[in-house]
Amino acid sequence: MFYEGPPTANGTPGTHHVEARAFKDVFPRFRTMQGYRVPRRAGWDCHGLPVELAVERELGLDGKPDLERIGIAEFNAHCRRSVQRYVGEFEAVTTRMGYWIDLSTAYWTMSPEYVESVWWALKRIFEDGLLTEDYRVTPYCPRDQTTLSEHEVAQGYESVEDPSVFARLPLEGELAGHTGVELLVWTTTPWTLVANTAVAVHPDVEYLVLRADAGTFVVAEPRAADVLGEAEVLARVRGRDLDGLRYRRPFDLVEIPDAHRVLLADYVSTTDGTGLVHLAPAFGADDLEACRAHGLPVVNPVGADGRFTDVDLVGGMFFKDADRVLVEDLARRDLLLRHDRFEHAYPHCWRCHTPLMYYAQPSWYIRTTAIGEALRRENDATNWYPGHVKHGRFGDWLAGNVDWALSRSRYWGTPLPLWRCERGHLTAVGSRAELGERTGRDLGDLDPHRPFVDEIAFDCPSCGEPAIRVPDVIDAWFDSGSMPFAQLGYPHLPGSAAELARSYPADYICEAIDQTRGWFYTLMAVGTLLFDRSSYRNVVCLGHIVAADGRKMSKHLGNVLDPMALMEEHGADALRWFMLCSGSPWSPRRIGHEPLREIVRKVLLTCWNTAAFFNRYAALSWDAGEPTEQRPVLDRWVLAESHRVIAEVTERLEDYDTAGAGRALAEFVDELSNWYVRRSRQRFWDGDPNALRTLHETLDVLTRLLAPFVPFLAEEIWQCSVRPGAPEAPESVHLADWPRPATELVDEALMSRVDTERRLVEAGRAARRDAGVPVRQPLGRALISPDLPDELRADLAEELNVREVATLDSAGEVLAVTVRPDFRALGRRFGSRTQQVAAAIGAREPAELAAELREAGSAEVRPNGTTERITADDVRISQVPRSGWVVRTQQEVTVALDTAITPQLRLAGLAREVIRFVQDCRKRDGLEITDRIALHWQAGGETRQAVRAHATEIAAAVLAVEITEAEATEHTDPELGLGVRLAVR
Repeated sequence: MFYEGPPTANGTPGTHHVEARAFKDVFPRFRTMQGYRVPRRAGWDCHGLPVELAVERELGLDGKPDLERIGIAEFNAHCRRSVQRYVGEFEAVTTRMGYWIDLSTAYWTMSPEYVESVWWALKRIFEDGLLTEDYRVTPYCPRDQTTLSEHEVAQGYESVEDPSVFARLPLEGELAGHTGVELLVWTTTPWTLVANTAVAVHPDVEYLVLRADAGTFVVAEPRAADVLGEAEVLARVRGRDLDGLRYRRPFDLVEIPDAHRVLLADYVSTTDGTGLVHLAPAFGADDLEACRAHGLPVVNPVGADGRFTDVDLVGGMFFKDADRVLVEDLARRDLLLRHDRFEHAYPHCWRCHTPLMYYAQPSWYIRTTAIGEALRRENDATNWYPGHVKHGRFGDWLAGNVDWALSRSRYWGTPLPLWRCERGHLTAVGSRAELGERTGRDLGDLDPHRPFVDEIAFDCPSCGEPAIRVPDVIDAWFDSGSMPFAQLGYPHLPGSAAELARSYPADYICEAIDQTRGWFYTLMAVGTLLFDRSSYRNVVCLGHIVAADGRKMSKHLGNVLDPMALMEEHGADALRWFMLCSGSPWSPRRIGHEPLREIVRKVLLTCWNTAAFFNRYAALSWDAGEPTEQRPVLDRWVLAESHRVIAEVTERLEDYDTAGAGRALAEFVDELSNWYVRRSRQRFWDGDPNALRTLHETLDVLTRLLAPFVPFLAEEIWQCSVRPGAPEAPESVHLADWPRPATELVDEALMSRVDTERRLVEAGRAARRDAGVPVRQPLGRALISPDLPDELRADLAEELNVREVATLDSAGEVLAVTVRPDFRALGRRFGSRTQQVAAAIGAREPAELAAELREAGSAEVRPNGTTERITADDVRISQVPRSGWVVRTQQEVTVALDTAITPQLRLAGLAREVIRFVQDCRKRDGLEITDRIALHWQAGGETRQAVRAHATEIAAAVLAVEITEAEATEHTDPELGLGVRLAVR
């Protein structure tokens, strides 16, 4: 079962949407091919602050007052249209990229049926005693004038520079016999000092009364040196001894009765600051709790818009703008010890980027702290990809879990389904039908949004007084977290209960890593609250896609890449392959045109050209070929490799590792094209049925494996290459079964031998480069170690262009080996006998001694009739190729090439150059690869000798049915002194 995380379609889709959608597509495709039924229903997230802000900008509104002037009904109508405006663009991207999902039955979180399901959920939570109203300090956006949940706050931190202020608060009376003592408090929010109500100290911490140049201060002992440096200690007191002391507050701008005293709090820390904490209960959760416990008032001089109310000095100022004015006033009144600036991460609204306040006000909370243990249990049972998220980013989030601030003082959202009478009785409503029963009206056609639902009132079932709706809407994240059941209209729509039983929980979900504190959290929280079980079993967390310059894509930076334009230029499959297979999907990745071009060039075109090559020759008649075990070694090897790749790709995908699966596929595509097809080209030209059947079988497997990754290329190859040779094949590769590895074909020994051959080829080519001998120039002999079977040895000879391949029995055949004593090392071991041991080393045959040291790690020598053992550290071994040889050892193989070029080899090399030139001429003349030709040529010198001597070989290579020496100047090669003319026959 797969759940689609619903995007909000109030803006055009970006390239990052392709990343998530590619991952949402690849695994359902894979599981479908394995035989599972995987429903895939699209969805659209419709509610919430992002939509409201977009509409406000569109209508030129500046906050709530403007919005309420046009009316909630009109504003919400604009919101409804806004979230539908770009659905077409999202559907176009979805279709263009090949994301298979049912768009025709997409759920909308604003639909009445969806809203009713959410109402049902909230009623259940309310009846369980987990939905409560409380007066708390919560994150609050003054621009949007609404609270935010902690998971929303986590998405909006920005780096800012704020004031770091050490304020002086003079004590009233004496402390430990000293007068003129001041409490020293540290804050990075000077604006909150206007509402200072108390100072908290830790009861068990030792505090010092210190005399410094600037005055006499109280500071916690662990912080004294950092805060004041060198200072005289006048007294030591415990925090509890400061309890109740009164001080002069920093600002006398608002009335705060019976306040401004020291109180005790266990949460006070001495890791930073001064160990004395300034308390403003309207702006801090700990502050509010501590002041409430001591019966102190809560005074809030900042309005809902984030501006100070009618107070002196800062009245009407935005709270962050007031910092400068207040700090200057503290300095003027000599209440400022120190003022610095420091950079830190400060919470901002994740949508409008306004600095947040922690602001005391009534709000509705879901008591997620009450299910903390259950959430941790469900997290432990969930498979996270990458695994470290489980007990890292997500586990840490759950460890610090706080109650969910659910209500929003906004307009476009699911209305909180609570009605309250004047006596405070609350009634939760779970559907429009239930609301109709309470009002005695048919409300089946009611739009369950504001303002229509606000107009519905009924008699309180507890007291009979009129009950009206609590005016808030809910956090839109609760909407999206409810999608497993709300998309079904559960429990109200017929059949929804049975469908939920079949589809809950999801086997797989996927979104970007920031959703650990968004959709991933709300899905788990809502599911656990209602069903005591998380909504998903496996979750893939994706890294973010950034521009080629490593920066976040932004219109003002000019580095935004439009996904449709990318797909039109490079193809949807290239973009999908990048998202799925290029680098670690868990990490940020840079996308640009060059990486996509490379994917097309190295993977997609290579695969397509292999299929196109097959199509050219498959057009010729070919039969079933021989049984697999009787086919040539390269056929058996490529089939073995294809079935090994089936097992590897399957294992990778079952572990949600698309990058590993992609690497295996890309390597196999390269092996298929650049080894099997290239080494078997002559067989295809000859119409060898074994080669054709083998390549067809391999393309069948490869196309199925590629289908979830690159559906368009896979389908084209299936139709053009696979189906014509297999009438029984399904109509589409996407209707085909996932291949199963045939273990009997996976010949490990054969694959190992071919791997050795390929490493020998690489070493041989490197040896040619070392000697400056081109590959087209045949050589007489190659000696190899380790050896190969005869069939592969012949294949290696052709690949290295040598006349003979033989076994390299010993290095002495091609290397001049010398072994010299290391007198310093010998002296440490043998002392006065060093010269005798050195002479014994010199008496051994050098190549034999070097081989023994290399294989056994030590060797025996006989100085003056005695026996001693030496090691490689006792000698210096050098190896120099003998004259006429070049030797290369790498990747545990050795190739030695005899570089002597005889006249016969010289002519054979020229014949190879003639073949190259004629093949180029065929391309220039636009000949088909199967066209037969008559070749007319003229040349002199060695080239003439070469063509005459190798005419048969040249004719076969260039498909010439006749080759005639005659005047020919249509194509010429001055270096070869060759002219040719081609005629199609």
